[in-house]
Amino acid sequence: MAIRYTIHARYKFDLLAQHGFPIREEQVVDVLLSPDTVIPQGDRFIAQKRISERHVLRVVYRKEEEDLIVITFYPGRRERYEGAL
Repeated sequence: MAIRYTIHARYKFDLLAQHGFPIREEQVVDVLLSPDTVIPQGDRFIAQKRISERHVLRVVYRKEEEDLIVITFYPGRRERYEGAL
C-alpha cells in the first residue's frame, strides 16, 4: 500500500506552517495507519486522531486500488470533532 498526496494536500503542509500550525508528513501517515476513528463520506473517508490536548488531525482520503490518496488534511479542535463521535 502506498500513500499518495494530491497537489492540494502537498500545498497544505506549507499553508499550515505559514499559519503557525506545522504538520509533518509522518503525522498524516500515523493518522492513516492508526486513527482514533474513521468516518465514511461516500467514496471518501475521514481519518481522525488526537495530536494534542486541544487538537485532532483530520485526514480526508480515498482508496484507489491498493493506495490511499490524501485529498486534504486539517487540524481541528477536539471539542468540535470528538463531541460528535
